[in-house]
Amino acid sequence: MAKINLLPWREELRAEQTRQFVTMLGLFAFLTVAIVALVHLNIAGQIDHQQFRNEMLKKEISALDLALKEIDALEDTKQELLSRMEVIQSLQQKRPQIVHLFDEFVRTVPEGIYLTSIKQNGQSLTINGVAESNGRVSAYMRNIDISPWMATPKLTVIETKKGTLRSSNFVLTTSQSSPQDEDGEGS
Repeated sequence: MAKINLLPWREELRAEQTRQFVTMLGLFAFLTVAIVALVHLNIAGQIDHQQFRNEMLKKEISALDLALKEIDALEDTKQELLSRMEVIQSLQQKRPQIVHLFDEFVRTVPEGIYLTSIKQNGQSLTINGVAESNGRVSAYMRNIDISPWMATPKLTVIETKKGTLRSSNFVLTTSQSSPQDEDGEGS
C-alpha cells in the first residue's frame, strides 16, 4: 500500500533549515568572537611588549644621560688641569728669566748710577735710582735697549738735586723680554 505522509514535511524542512541556520550562525558568531579575542590579545601583547621596550630604552637613555654628565664633568676637569699645566709650564720656562734679569741689571748699570728700587708688575719693570749726571741715565737707557732681557726703556721722571754733590733721581720703566721672544721661538 502506498504510504502517504500526512505530516507537514515543508514545515519540518523549514524547521530543520532554521535549526541549521541558527547553528551555523552561532558557530560563526563564536568563531568571530574567538578571532576578535585572539586579535585583541595579540595586539595587547604587542602593546605590552612595546611598552616594556620603551621603558627599557628610557632607563638606558637616563643611564646614558648620567654618563654624559659625568663625561662633561670630566671634560671640565680636564680643561682645568690643562690650564693649570700650562701655567706650571709657563712658570717653569720663566723661572730662569729672573736670574738672567738680575744678571742684566748688573751688566747694564753703568758707573755713576745707583739703583734704589726695582718693582715688577707682570712684564713691566719700574726702576728707581740715583745718577751722577743725566748722561749716565742716557747711557743706562742705551744699555737696556741693547740688552736681550729688557726692552723699550722709557724715562718717566728725572729730578736734579743741587747740593754739595750734584745728582739726579730718576724713575725708568722698561719691559722684561727674553731672547726667544725676539727670535720668534718663545712661548
